[in-house]
Amino acid sequence: MTAMKLPFWNPRDKDLSESCVAEIMRRTKQSSYDELHAFSIAEPAEYWRILNDYLGIVWRKDYVSYCDLSRGKPHPAWFVGGELNWTDTVLAWAENAATSDKVAIVAEREDGLPDQVTYRELRALVITLASGLARQNVRRGDRIGLLMENGIEASATLLALSYLGAIVVPLFSGFGAEPIVSRLRACKAKGLIATTGFSRRGRFVHMLPVIEEARADLPGLEFLVFKPFSNPSTAFNPPEGCLQWSDLLLSAGGKQIASETMSADDPFMVIFTSGTTGKPKGAVHTHGGFPLKIAHDAALHFNVIETSVFCWPADMGWIAGALVLTSALTRGATLVCYDGAPDYPDWSRMAKLVARHRVTHFGSAPTLIRGLCANSTTAMAADVSSIELLITAGEGIAPDHFAWFQSNFGRSEAPLINYTGGTEVSGGLLSSVVVKPIVAAGFNARSAGVAVDVVDAEGTSLVDKVGELAVREPFVGMTCSFWEDDARYLDSYWRSVPGTWIHGDLAMQTADGHFFMLGRSDDTIKVAGKRVGPAEVEEIILEIAGVNEAAVIGAPDQAKGEIIVAFLVAPGHAFLSQLQSEVKNRVERKLGKPFAPKHVFVVEQLPKTRSSKIMRRVIRNVYIGSPQGDVSSLVNPEAVDEIARLVRIA
Repeated sequence: MTAMKLPFWNPRDKDLSESCVAEIMRRTKQSSYDELHAFSIAEPAEYWRILNDYLGIVWRKDYVSYCDLSRGKPHPAWFVGGELNWTDTVLAWAENAATSDKVAIVAEREDGLPDQVTYRELRALVITLASGLARQNVRRGDRIGLLMENGIEASATLLALSYLGAIVVPLFSGFGAEPIVSRLRACKAKGLIATTGFSRRGRFVHMLPVIEEARADLPGLEFLVFKPFSNPSTAFNPPEGCLQWSDLLLSAGGKQIASETMSADDPFMVIFTSGTTGKPKGAVHTHGGFPLKIAHDAALHFNVIETSVFCWPADMGWIAGALVLTSALTRGATLVCYDGAPDYPDWSRMAKLVARHRVTHFGSAPTLIRGLCANSTTAMAADVSSIELLITAGEGIAPDHFAWFQSNFGRSEAPLINYTGGTEVSGGLLSSVVVKPIVAAGFNARSAGVAVDVVDAEGTSLVDKVGELAVREPFVGMTCSFWEDDARYLDSYWRSVPGTWIHGDLAMQTADGHFFMLGRSDDTIKVAGKRVGPAEVEEIILEIAGVNEAAVIGAPDQAKGEIIVAFLVAPGHAFLSQLQSEVKNRVERKLGKPFAPKHVFVVEQLPKTRSSKIMRRVIRNVYIGSPQGDVSSLVNPEAVDEIARLVRIA
């Protein structure tokens, strides 16, 4: 792979001695990260006992045993006998004299007006909100939808619901009425807390009509709370029977209720993810699962400490929203939220955000990195010297873009951590650690506590070959099931290779211990019996000057089984036929004639989710004339229309 030929980032002395992972190695008495991982798999009970102490996880009642597998591997019970409320770990920073007046959250809107709260103020806000929600009869186990732009209010609301023992159901701020209804109806939600709208590229996006339309199809919804767009010039009167978010604070009446005591296996979140077919899957995450795994990864992989300033722009409707919040706040760091377009008013916005708030930890999806790279001069028009560590996640990244991000935003000094997991697993399965060399676009580590492997269809381990990303044993953070749908959960992950979690991603493990992600296995293309991951083809296409983005799909073909079809974004490219020929010739030269794209389309944009994942499934369905499937997560549905139009006239 090209990635293996690019330079390594090598650990510095301070990474080897002062990082969180170095401290974890000392506490577990392991001399290398590989030994640490082996220890975490061989002695998971001891590993998690040490990590609970190191991470400062607040337990109200200590657990008796680490794990109970009496119901089988797919349904483990974690930290048996223990009691906690995961928000206690966050709010404990407010009770520490050294951190109570430290800034917990900074929120910047697209119009540039920032706001902030300290840990002391955040605790008071969460408790007051929880008290107001209790007045609305929100109780332990109730499912409550949350559709709000990222910021202080959304963060505090998520914490307040957990504080009460309720179950938050995050919703994407770009949803239409139908996906809102399908998700809230599926989990029998009792209420919805939503925004009236938000700003995108200087334009106000009205959500009130969408929510009202959804409300009409949700007769079981007992209450609806609106948070008005925080602009004095935007007047808002809530619809009849609805409350304003500020009413929750007022209705508390000064009463401060205690947080609910939960078991480790009590749910705090049901988060829906779109499947290739069928209805969205509601992954269930628990008080003793997701928050512990994310606090663990924030230390082990991201090196987050109390002095860190953590910024990873993400919508609260996707798993990244809760992940980013938990990464920062369980570790006592400062969370910087941004609600707006990353290129507004121009491509310098992200660098200026870093400079303005002295961000130390900055995360970005590969799609955003490609945009920054394509507009490099503007993108780097601010001081990013505060950055100590970079993160990329969400999809595969080309080595060249990985190297650009690390050498520009990271100044060739800060490590760039590649991180991959998913909605169903909380945090990372694979990632990198700062005590080992990092290869561009690769992962240098299995996440500790997770028995990751790459396997063939029979479950046999593979090295230097493409296979399925798999996990051999249950792990802290994995979903306990899909909401009221155990059968689909088992079908999705446990029945392909009995006793092994098959994640649905293609990966390769090299003999020297690095890993590379090669796309979703349901995106796999098989041409004349030869299997290729879309990322392998896309990486080659992205080497062509002027090509900013690429997505390849497999389409049915009578002779070869499948053919490869490429869709690319190449703004301003004057010679379309020449570009199409170059794509075919370059892929043929590097991968072989069978893998040369049969057709090449140039489009203005590729369909993506808000977290910047390219929806190859949708592209393929449009190309072959199948139903598009669930497209509720798309941020730019007009991209689908453009592809359909081009395919029709081809």
